[in-house]
Amino acid sequence: MSETKPQTRGEVRIKPLLNGSEQEFIASRRNIVFQTLKKLQIQCSQDEVPNIALLGSGGGQRAMVGLLGSLVELDKAGLLDCILYLSGVSGSTWCMASLYQEPDWSTKLDTVKNKIIERLSGPGVSLTDKLEKLKKYYYGKTFFSLTDVWAVLFVTPYVKEIDEQTITEQRKHHKKDPFPIYTVIDKQCKQSKTGDPWFEINPYEAGYSLTGAFVDTCHFGSQFHEGSKKNDEGELDMLYLQALCGSALADEKDIMKSIWERIKGIFQERETVFEAMREGRPAGGHEEMNVVEESFEPAGIASHHDPTSLPVDKSYQVLMDLVDMNICALNGKDTSGLDQSIRANLNDLSKGKTEKFSIKKMETLDKRPKKQDMNSYTINVCNNLSDRINFWPFDAWASICKCMAQWIWGRKYNFLHNMTDGAVPPALLQNETRDYEDAGLLNNSPYFSVLRKDRDIDLIISLDFSQGDPFTTVERAANTCRELKIPFPEVKVSDEDKNKPKDFYVFRGKNAPTVIHIPLFNVVNCGDKLNQWRDDYRTFQASYSAEMITNLMEVAGKNITNNKNKLLEEIRMVVGRNQTFYDQPQ
Repeated sequence: MSETKPQTRGEVRIKPLLNGSEQEFIASRRNIVFQTLKKLQIQCSQDEVPNIALLGSGGGQRAMVGLLGSLVELDKAGLLDCILYLSGVSGSTWCMASLYQEPDWSTKLDTVKNKIIERLSGPGVSLTDKLEKLKKYYYGKTFFSLTDVWAVLFVTPYVKEIDEQTITEQRKHHKKDPFPIYTVIDKQCKQSKTGDPWFEINPYEAGYSLTGAFVDTCHFGSQFHEGSKKNDEGELDMLYLQALCGSALADEKDIMKSIWERIKGIFQERETVFEAMREGRPAGGHEEMNVVEESFEPAGIASHHDPTSLPVDKSYQVLMDLVDMNICALNGKDTSGLDQSIRANLNDLSKGKTEKFSIKKMETLDKRPKKQDMNSYTINVCNNLSDRINFWPFDAWASICKCMAQWIWGRKYNFLHNMTDGAVPPALLQNETRDYEDAGLLNNSPYFSVLRKDRDIDLIISLDFSQGDPFTTVERAANTCRELKIPFPEVKVSDEDKNKPKDFYVFRGKNAPTVIHIPLFNVVNCGDKLNQWRDDYRTFQASYSAEMITNLMEVAGKNITNNKNKLLEEIRMVVGRNQTFYDQPQ
């Protein structure tokens, strides 16, 4: 039954069995669960110990704080060490990343909690540090995408840190904690509705949960050929992982507006941006800067990356106008004046060059341009500008604008490219690259990471921090499991419960895991102020104050303290079910 450990030399593993490292981890953790059940006066043999998975849904900072509050109360109730797996999507992964910074965090959760809350209530990351991190991402990767931008500009204001640790560095530090699984989806699989969209990242392996195709996590993103590593890309850090998992905070249009506005806001800090520009590329980056001597000398302009030079100022204005133009287009406002400014500045930058700026004029500039027209315009302007400037941070800014126009998120080399294996859907073998994104865009809870057959989960505790209908996640999981013939209980929820959810639901089925579903805001912990709580803690809003964090921790924790006895009873029931199974003749 034992499976080999991940191949650190860089080989793809296609087999649904758990790898040896996870099996060793789980065997050790199950012993902790066994001892905990004894303390709770739940009698069973070690073979009968239930496999319990705790799921944290998405929901931005609401999910991050809500999961933390729930775990704290599970610890106080003596139930935390009953949990075998901890899996999250989106905002819940922000909480997980904070917890797993600390070795054996579950043994000192009160101290770790205070440290996290102190950080979340603090001042956050400076603009200088954000730009420096963006520079590392831009010059340090083959594929630069909006996920890098999201990590620096959107995740850091919520988590208040730049976590450059990697998940594989945590392998030896969490022998006493639940096994962590971070969940994303394959964008191409989601769009085409073929293959296996569910992709997990744990300390040992990254890969497709239901297909059973994996690579050592330290090689996720590296270039592979026929199942063996060809070129090393370097491991993603925890800040990037949090962005990869947590970028579905709103619909596409709202995200686009927010990113454009955030880019504009940063580049309006001219002094900080120009200081970053003077510093140039990071050590060990791509080729040294070759800016203006060649590009601008014909015009008699001062060379080097001097912010006071005319080429730099005009290039800066082109990019600012381009951002404003995209914002205006999204808002349905007149873009013609910005178009004229862009054309004038680009033509000025072309003086002394044989090739002038040329682009077809959009016919709808006085109205809202069509999306495809605006995207094409943005790409053409950036390509034209890139021919004239190639220095930090303008080169990165132009790349960001092109990523916006092409909507590129989480692009990585495909470790399955050009393999031949009948166990893998053909859709996963075809492309040299794959794009990965927030699993909340498909289902806002990580059911399919724990529903792998060989994880043999007996009980799922679903903590739902979603905005809107709190039952969508469990209903979608049930529907998908029905289609894929994965054992899962039937889920039926009344309209009354959807309008006024309670704090504890149990779904059971024959030969299927029991599912406990706990909506964050409900009529038990919120009373008649349910809608007020929902309004106060929307997904897409500024980072919470210290008071908001404390209040949310408390209301999330009530869902555990109010239901401690019910949780114990469900654990006893799955233990009893396992005892019946093991008592039967095999």
